[in-house]
This record gives sequence, C-alpha cells and structure tokens, in this order.
Amino acid sequence: MKIDDKFPKSLLEATRYFADPDVCVDFVASMRWPDGVTCPDCEGKRVSYLKTRRIWKCMAKECHKQFSVKTFSVFEDSAIPLDKWLTAVWLVVNCKNGISSYELMRDLKVTQKSAWFMLHRIRLALRSGNWEMFGGEDGGPVEVDETFVGGKIKNMHKSKARKKYHGVPRSGASGKAIVMGMRDRETRQVRAKVIPNVKRETLQNEILASVSPKSTVYTDSWIGYHSLAEKDFVHETVNHLDEYVGGQVHTQGIENFWSLLKRGLNGTYVAVEPFHLEAYVDEQMFRYNNRATKGNPLDDTDRFMLAVSQIAGKRLTYAELTGKVGETTEPF
Repeated sequence: MKIDDKFPKSLLEATRYFADPDVCVDFVASMRWPDGVTCPDCEGKRVSYLKTRRIWKCMAKECHKQFSVKTFSVFEDSAIPLDKWLTAVWLVVNCKNGISSYELMRDLKVTQKSAWFMLHRIRLALRSGNWEMFGGEDGGPVEVDETFVGGKIKNMHKSKARKKYHGVPRSGASGKAIVMGMRDRETRQVRAKVIPNVKRETLQNEILASVSPKSTVYTDSWIGYHSLAEKDFVHETVNHLDEYVGGQVHTQGIENFWSLLKRGLNGTYVAVEPFHLEAYVDEQMFRYNNRATKGNPLDDTDRFMLAVSQIAGKRLTYAELTGKVGETTEPF
C-alpha cells in the first residue's frame, strides 16, 4: 500500500479513512509486510488472497495455513473490527496524557472490559526490545534518576499494604512502586523500567546494562549511585537538599519525563496496579521518544504508523493480563 497525500493527518480523517474494511486490511498488511505478504507460519511468500474473507492462504506444499493481518499479532483472536483497533491505536499514541478504558469504551462503543484489554494489547505493541547503549561511543552525558509511584501506605488498606511487587515487599517512599529512568542528553531518548528496590546493586546493574563505559552519568546524591566512578563512568551529582541545578549537573530532563508519566497515571488512569505499571511506563516512553523535535519532526501520522508496524510477533491473552495464565479465555 502506498502512503499518499490522502493518508489521514488527524483523528477525524483517520476514522473516515479506515471506515472501509478493505482499506484497513491493506494498510495493516503494508505495515506488517512492507516487502510483500509473508506466511507467519512458514515465512513463505507464495500466498493467495481470499478477498471474500479478507484472509490469505499459504500455497507452500508443506504449509497450506490460512492467516489474516491479525494472525500472530496483538490483534489476534479479537472479534473487534480493524477500524476500531486502528482508531484506538491512533488515540493511545497521540493523546499526550493517555486515554482511559472508559473514554475508549464511549468512543468505540465497546465494553469497558474490552477497551481495557485493547489498551493493554496496544501497550505491548508499543514496547521496543531494540535498545542501543546510552552515551554512545563518545561517552555522552546521561541523566539517571528514580521516582516513586502509588499511594502512601498510611492511606492503603492493610491487605494492599502487605502486597508484594514481583515477589518483593513494597519498598521506597511510603511503600510506593519504584521506576528507574535514564535520559541520553544527546539523543534525547528515555529508557525507564520498574525496579524492586533502590539498593546500590540494583541501580548500578541497570546503569551497567544500559550506559556505555566512559559516559558522564548525572544523578542526585542518593547513596545507591556511589562508586559509579570506580565502574568506568564519569559520575557527577547534585544534592537536591541544596540545589537542583549546578551548571550542567542536573537531572531535569528525566524529571520532565516523570512529570508526564505521573500526569497520565494520576489524571487519566487514576488507579494502576503495580502488576501492570510496566505497561503504562512503556506507553509513556513510546510517546516521549517519538515526540516532535527540531531534529526529528514526527507528527501524529508518523507515531501511528510506527506503532502499527510493531504489532507483529506479540501476543497477550486475557489470562496473562490478569495473572491467570493457563485458564481458558473467551474471545472478545
């Protein structure tokens, strides 16, 4: 499918453009298979399109499987039509503070349960597994910080306060979940993930796995970052008790990301279980890393197309989403 000037540039244009089911299939196929439709089972290119059913059949002698654009993707086994799926993707990647399942329910005329499931499938598509080391070959500056997400323990029900996060008791400020983030100042990209604690071993292992040696690492004065200089980094700190910026030594860039993340968590999603927090971090990270900048002027359409191109090879069942792996789930 060739993307031309008629391709949607706004939500209104997108809903009109994808009203035709054949247009939806053509678009998703072009994003999944830019070099031609390929059988997801045997990776063969000899396929036949069954137009009346909008599916393909593999013509390889040893295969003969039938498949659609939803097969082996986050859309798999969903009865929700593609026009609603694509509208949902557009909303998620372009709403700066995210969109709640109740808003999506009203917009798409689906149940709230289905909308919630759709949002989590889309968040899985937004997750990227291809990461380059921050700092680059020249060892550029990288900001590192952690933030705490969730209500205070004194306001929690006793049963909730005793819950463990990924097998680890709640820790950190007032028992909140902990998110660690890094921002490369040169590429302006952010990487963030949920961590079990703020111990030195945990924090520094994440830095060693994500930041190139010789890089300049800017942190606050938390003891967990001490001795980074001994691990082949240039380590500079700012004491937040005295100041937040000392020349080039600050973590204001990653603080900006925390502000956007918490605005969505507190204002849009309101209540996020620690079990699902990683997915919400991935969602905000996708929007932040693909925002419009002078050096990379992306627009709504660019973010949308990038998200759809990442749907393949990812699957999330309702049992996995709710922590009940092994149970049979009903199709949505």
